[in-house]
Formats: sequence, C-alpha cells, structure tokens
Amino acid sequence: MGDDSMVGSRQSEAVYDVSVECYAVLGTANLPIAQLLKLGRGAVVELDRKVNDPVDLYVNRKRIAKAEVVVVEDHLAVTVTEVLKRAAD
Repeated sequence: MGDDSMVGSRQSEAVYDVSVECYAVLGTANLPIAQLLKLGRGAVVELDRKVNDPVDLYVNRKRIAKAEVVVVEDHLAVTVTEVLKRAAD
C-alpha cells in the first residue's frame, strides 16, 4: 500500500489549479431603471459606504472576508482585514 500522507498531499495539490471567481464590493446603490438609463460618462452614483469603510470580499458569490482598498503600484488592490468565520451570502 502507498503512503497515506503522499496521497493526501497529492489530492490537496490537485485543487491549487482550480480557478475561482473573486471580487470586492465597494458598495451598492439602488436606482430606478429610468435613472440608470440617464447615466452618462462622468455620472456619479452614490454608494452606501463611507470612504474608510471596509469592502466585502467574495469568492464564488460567497462573502468570505472584509478588506480595505489599497494601491499597489498603478493598480487598486485589497488587503484582507478580517476573515469571516463562516461564508455569508
């Protein structure tokens, strides 16, 4: 029989190449369709969050953490500040 630790290791490594959808939600807004259709370039939509509020981090549509927005070189990024004990919808 093979080494059980090697089999477990190979099985866990198999998931490393699986892609998941990951996104951060800065905030939300509810707009009537009529107002949405009037939006044009430069329009401002007010979100339900303040500037320093944490953003929600989702993986495969499940909220898994809270994060803060940071700048890395020329890109926006997030740094995880709290991992939720249980994924929330």
